[in-house]
Amino acid sequence: MASSASRFIKCVTVGDGAVGKTCMLICYTSNKFPTDYIPTVFDNFSANVVVEGTTVNLGLWDTAGQEDYNRLRPLSYRGADVFVLAYSLVSRASYENVLKKWIPELQHYAPGIPIVLVGAKLDLREDKHYLADHPGLVPVTTAQGEELRKQIGAAYYVECSSKTQQNVKAVFDAAIKKHQLVSESMSYKCSFVMCILAVIEGALRMSRSGYVAYIRDDLMSCLLLAKCLLREEACVSQMKYSSSPKVDYSWRNCGATLLRYWVLRAWI
Repeated sequence: MASSASRFIKCVTVGDGAVGKTCMLICYTSNKFPTDYIPTVFDNFSANVVVEGTTVNLGLWDTAGQEDYNRLRPLSYRGADVFVLAYSLVSRASYENVLKKWIPELQHYAPGIPIVLVGAKLDLREDKHYLADHPGLVPVTTAQGEELRKQIGAAYYVECSSKTQQNVKAVFDAAIKKHQLVSESMSYKCSFVMCILAVIEGALRMSRSGYVAYIRDDLMSCLLLAKCLLREEACVSQMKYSSSPKVDYSWRNCGATLLRYWVLRAWI
């Protein structure tokens, strides 16, 4: 159990101010809906979550969406494994800012990190009293949210309500699931390429001994194939921004693999 619990995932929530990020986190971690709105500076939460029989320590970082914190907010991005990008289903401005503000910011400070798109305040979208008090308001539809997900390349799109707790758990389940899929995929690629390079290294030693010198061109082709399979840019990006012990270990293997590749290439 201890080893399972040590599996850490850093999840950072971002989005415009007052879209419901803090309420969503409080609701998820304490099953309570806060009645008062207090603009966030920076609050961190931690929760042990059981996913498919595995206990995951989910670190939750809350960030302030207001412009006053534009310089401080990116400090929370370092080490992020997944982002939860939220907008309000009853705020067109927050919906439009996903493309205008948040995607450019995340691409600049944390390129390549998976995103879960969230439409918050689901309960207000069909609240007749709320809509009557806000004449002219046109809520964001599910279809529009899904279209935005495709535009930004987010892994999942979830609509939720912190007030009713509808789909709040689904938001973070999706974040954990995406991180696990990325980890498994990268670990498989690293292991596969390590095997390829081990075989090539053995063959190169034979080639140096004069047994199979004619395979040198084929070996170079294999090395280039290994380079394609193991994207250096992805390795560098993931090593720079990931803080998960398990993922970081696999990416250290990737770093060793890349170094090994360049040494072998120079040797040839």
